[in-house]
Amino acid sequence: MVAANMLTAALTLAAEPNPKALDFNRDIRPILSEACYQCHGPDRAKRKANLRLDTSEKNGGLVGLTGVSVITAGLPDDSLLIERILSENPDDKMPPPDSGKSLSASQIQTLRRWVAEGAEFKGHWAYLSPVSSKLPDLSKIDAPAGFLRSEIDRFVLATLAEKGLKPSAEADRVTLIRRLSFDLRGLPPSPAEVDAFVNDKAADAWESLVDKMIASPQYGEKMAGLWLDLVRYADTDGYHGDNHRDVTLYRDYVIDAFNHNLPFDTFTVEQIAGDLMEKRGERQLIASGYNKLLMTTREGGAQAKEYMAKYAADRVRNASTVWLGATLGCAECHDHKFDPFTTKDFYRFAAFFADIQEVAVGVQEPTRVPNPGQAAKAKALEAEITALQATLDTSTDALANSQADWEKAESSRNVSWKVVKTSKVLSDRGATLSVLDDGSIKASGTNPDRDTYTIRFKATEPGLTALRLEILPDGAFPALGPGRSDNGNFVLSEFRVTTESAPVVFANASATHSQAGYPAAHAIDGKKDTGWAILNQAGRPNVAVFEGKEDFGPCCEHCLDDELTVVLAFEYGGRHTLGRFRLSTTTGPRPVLAGGLPKGVADALNVPIEKRDTASKKVVADYYRSVAPALDPTRTKLSALKQSRIALEASMPVTLVTRAGPPRMTRVLARGNWLDESGAVVTPGVPAFLVKLDDTRPSRLELATWIISKENPLTARVFVNRIWALAFGQGIVATPDDFGAQGSWPTHPELLDWLAIDFIDHHWDMKRLVKQVVTSGTYRQSSIVSNALRQKDPYNQWLARQGRFRIEAEAVRDTALSVSGLLIDQLGGPSARPYQPAGYWSHLNFPRREYQADHGAGLYRRGLYTYWCRTFLHPSLLAFDAPTREECTAKRTRSNTPLQALVLLNDPIYVEAARALAERVMREGGDSSESKIEWIYRTVLSRKPRPPESGVMASLLDKHRSEYKADPRAANSLLQTGERPAPTHVDTTELAAWTSVARVVLNLHETITRN
Repeated sequence: MVAANMLTAALTLAAEPNPKALDFNRDIRPILSEACYQCHGPDRAKRKANLRLDTSEKNGGLVGLTGVSVITAGLPDDSLLIERILSENPDDKMPPPDSGKSLSASQIQTLRRWVAEGAEFKGHWAYLSPVSSKLPDLSKIDAPAGFLRSEIDRFVLATLAEKGLKPSAEADRVTLIRRLSFDLRGLPPSPAEVDAFVNDKAADAWESLVDKMIASPQYGEKMAGLWLDLVRYADTDGYHGDNHRDVTLYRDYVIDAFNHNLPFDTFTVEQIAGDLMEKRGERQLIASGYNKLLMTTREGGAQAKEYMAKYAADRVRNASTVWLGATLGCAECHDHKFDPFTTKDFYRFAAFFADIQEVAVGVQEPTRVPNPGQAAKAKALEAEITALQATLDTSTDALANSQADWEKAESSRNVSWKVVKTSKVLSDRGATLSVLDDGSIKASGTNPDRDTYTIRFKATEPGLTALRLEILPDGAFPALGPGRSDNGNFVLSEFRVTTESAPVVFANASATHSQAGYPAAHAIDGKKDTGWAILNQAGRPNVAVFEGKEDFGPCCEHCLDDELTVVLAFEYGGRHTLGRFRLSTTTGPRPVLAGGLPKGVADALNVPIEKRDTASKKVVADYYRSVAPALDPTRTKLSALKQSRIALEASMPVTLVTRAGPPRMTRVLARGNWLDESGAVVTPGVPAFLVKLDDTRPSRLELATWIISKENPLTARVFVNRIWALAFGQGIVATPDDFGAQGSWPTHPELLDWLAIDFIDHHWDMKRLVKQVVTSGTYRQSSIVSNALRQKDPYNQWLARQGRFRIEAEAVRDTALSVSGLLIDQLGGPSARPYQPAGYWSHLNFPRREYQADHGAGLYRRGLYTYWCRTFLHPSLLAFDAPTREECTAKRTRSNTPLQALVLLNDPIYVEAARALAERVMREGGDSSESKIEWIYRTVLSRKPRPPESGVMASLLDKHRSEYKADPRAANSLLQTGERPAPTHVDTTELAAWTSVARVVLNLHETITRN
């Protein structure tokens, strides 16, 4: 009885005269979500008593199994909800004791008060359209001088006053420029930049500084890093062997999009559906690579159907988190337990991406995408090729006359071929060459990267005018051959015939079929890096005919015992050797190219010209123009241009892009089981409780358009929240990946909505939004916190000060490179491979590989460009909490561990940076140790050292001078760290001592902290 009285007393409503009105979303929904929604929430399968507490709609809305409301508005003591919460009977008490859930006295009091005030129910705030609030009335609030600089500050100040707090004073200018530089560029400011800002007396000095940093190329790099975390960008494909893939053009696209202030709505559409846009070019195709950034597998034994289900689910999780801040991925196996997402919603969302053409198991084929210069050159080449091709395709009287003569000569020719009887066949590199019953030669066994086949035979008659090389398919080879490469191709770099007396010079060669850019003539051009290939005709027989200006020996019947030698060389590399072939000879008249005529041409020539139909005439005319002597210069030039086109295309960077095709069928998978085919087939659609799409089968383009529509309540809020987190260390919603019922309530909901509406109204202008936030008085506050403020607001929810936090992993390294002068300021380009411990990749298999660090510039590029291996992320980045990017990372964790200090002291790049910084100190720091210590502090920390700091550094310097003077070998060892050579005309002891000082300064907490 005493306990019951104590509980009743604890539940008395708040005694203050004017308590703040309760808000369902802020005060009530979080309690119900945590304690009640598992049994009385959106998940139909888990719902008890047919009671829903997450909606006020009929058949839910606080109405239970009996149809009786569990709440009597205004009367908490008559409400079943409150009765069951207060019950001491274990069979009636809610939440049930065995659920592991419980309500605190203050939570119960809040629920009672809510019922007493009328039990107003609202839909979840994030799923309601943003409401444009009036700017807060500050007439009764004393605003600190200089704090109110924008509308943002009005919202913040009103909330602070409500909480009994006041803003902090503005930070000093040195702190401000360092803060802004780290936030917008990811780099510390230079001493010259600090001095310029500190001494700038103009009223708009801060705005000018903001404009300068937003306009810098480094702004795009900083912003890109945040986006790449979200879209799980990496240089490897993640699963199994975690193999390399080329997607760096996508990273360049993101950098460029931020630097050129691409509107966020366009940025969104280009990534989700760039390949479907009506006006699409290289940029949109590269952007569509977003859809290919997920983890994929090449494992031979993987089940294709299983991985297609994985890919579909990954895309749902990522897109819904990146743009909607929604945990739609939770509905893969069952209806969401806390938010109104159903399993059907999940698979309908997945169906939007079912048109993406991809390999379920295997290499995702990249696409070559030219840069602007390459595109212009390709266009010019194509124009020249088209013009020359038109010349070849155009008939003239002169060509018609010469064609008539050619046809007359062809009609009188009778070319017969005799298969050579091979006496000896050899392989330079160990392949086994066997002569078969039909006279063909077949290679087996070793298939080296390059090889030379030598075939010797005796001619059966003198006066050989040509040899025919038949390339034959065979079931023993990949793709039936005739080559022994994985795709059945070969590259014959050289076809040569020799006699005992002299080599033979070839006049011409033709082939039945050739790969584009690899004609048979390339087998006699004397170049090892060209050759004849037939990739487009793999698995089929092919013929090449080679003739000489002079007869091949023997010259007469008396020389028939002399052997001829034919050499087939494969120097192109890549295991493109030949698998099965046959040689024949002829003594027919010259030219003997008729022996290599395509069948269609030969058949047409056998029909008298007056009886040929139009198609047959065209076949003959087209072929003649391909061999007509008068057009030889044109063909030669055309061939050269086509080779240039091939070389140009080969030089174009590759990347993964989205290619659309017929959409795959999508069905609901029961419990997410890819083997279960009993689920309903679904078409694309957005979550049913949000704004619907009208199309019967909308595409990714409609999805992207819906995502950035004004009717979607989530996208603008989510992106604005990310920018807020950039500027303050935490978003207005502290859970950027979950705007749902289990996520955090916005600390400043009216401000969030105001910013979201303003962002849309100003055409999704990202740079304007960033400037809007960082030019506020709220942003410019000091981060120094008093004990009283720490007690009242330990997590700085109400923004009575600025945040103070360690900079991200990439910026830690970039800072060291920047202040040391090592940083290579190259925008975009391939990924870089800085130093990494030997053997770190030793467990990577399929194939086994060894990490090869770059040399030169690649060692000193920004961390944004570091090669991102998902399985074995670069250890320096990993130590400072960079994500592996296997999944979307909306918010990085921040840890402080001893390992980080060890990285800063011992990672070769930091030791090398310390030495380079020491070199700068000795060159630029003045004559005295005091001036040098001041110089290094100003360069690294943007301020002068305090007297105690100067004393500590001076003592450290003297200590290491003595140690290195006594141990020159240790000094030399320290200075040899890293690839960059140590200067030769510098006192080794002095440089080593200053390197030690630099290592300490680079390891300071202040160096890697944004204040």
